[in-house]
Amino acid sequence: MTPAFASPTGALMKRAQGFVLWLIAAAHVAALASLLLILGSLSPARAETPACDGQNLLEEMKAEKSPLYDQIVAEGAKVPNGKGIFWKIEKDGLQASYLLGTMHVSDPRVLKMPLGAAEAHSKAKTIIIESDEVIDEKKAMAKMLAKPELMMLTDGSTIDSLLPKDDVALLETGLKARGVPLSAVSRMRPWMLMALVSVPACELARKAQNVAFLDKKIAEQATAEGKPVKGLETLEEQAAALNAIPIELHLKSLIETIKLGRRVDDIFETLTEVYLSGNIGLAMPMLKAVAPDGTEDEAGYGDFENLVVSKRNHVMADRAAPILDQGGAFMAVGALHLPGEEGLVELFRKQGFKVTAIN
Repeated sequence: MTPAFASPTGALMKRAQGFVLWLIAAAHVAALASLLLILGSLSPARAETPACDGQNLLEEMKAEKSPLYDQIVAEGAKVPNGKGIFWKIEKDGLQASYLLGTMHVSDPRVLKMPLGAAEAHSKAKTIIIESDEVIDEKKAMAKMLAKPELMMLTDGSTIDSLLPKDDVALLETGLKARGVPLSAVSRMRPWMLMALVSVPACELARKAQNVAFLDKKIAEQATAEGKPVKGLETLEEQAAALNAIPIELHLKSLIETIKLGRRVDDIFETLTEVYLSGNIGLAMPMLKAVAPDGTEDEAGYGDFENLVVSKRNHVMADRAAPILDQGGAFMAVGALHLPGEEGLVELFRKQGFKVTAIN
């Protein structure tokens, strides 16, 4: 698709063909990436939390009367179950359960759950999240480090040996801006470094200060109340899904993200505001629109979506079903797992549940 506007936004669109796929992945596995902040060398201390100043790109497109905006809205409207982040799950004879789509971030706007969600959480017998390992991040990191191949390049290569010299210089500059020397992370897998350069500095700073992201906050509250918390995946499984993607795509995404500079903040803010609006069906069309031509990435996108989204949706639906069959559950997972023909809402319906959006 080709954007019909030439502006700072248009320049952004021409920059992000690799980045779009990573951002979709980040929306799904940012809980895993956040574990990086446990490592002191990757969580530089800041005197104060920098301001979040990203701009909503959809609002820019709308103000410019861009046909691309209308196209994104039209595509979003076609996404099955694309409106709503809070859903009621029912089956005859069972106490109702609830499904909340989340963002794995510590943004105060996101931490404030939609109307009715806090009450549903308090009444639930069981809490379900993507991975219960996030409750104890240090323990989880120790478990991950026991299998270094999940996060590290173990074949003797380094990031700088896999990139052209010009890209190495870009990477070094981009990491330095985040207070991380390349030499300290040169053996990390590229997706690990993406966790540092694809997240706004304000979000990175909050996590460095141990501000819990929404899913973790929900789990911690349940634990404090003595409620069981069930995880649907292990962090190892999430890492394996990312590692199944060719490293060339990770490297491309890493460099393209650094080239975007502060405009990454705009994409992140746009995704956040789409989430807050509840019109989550806009997310994928908006992210795909970041890559204007798309032909080079389109084939890879199918494999990518299958590995990081669709397959995981089916695994989560299958593992959640016996818990939901007991009734009285509160389930919180990344919002992008909910919509679509293979999203959790539709998969739960196929399992015999009635699933209704709560406005």
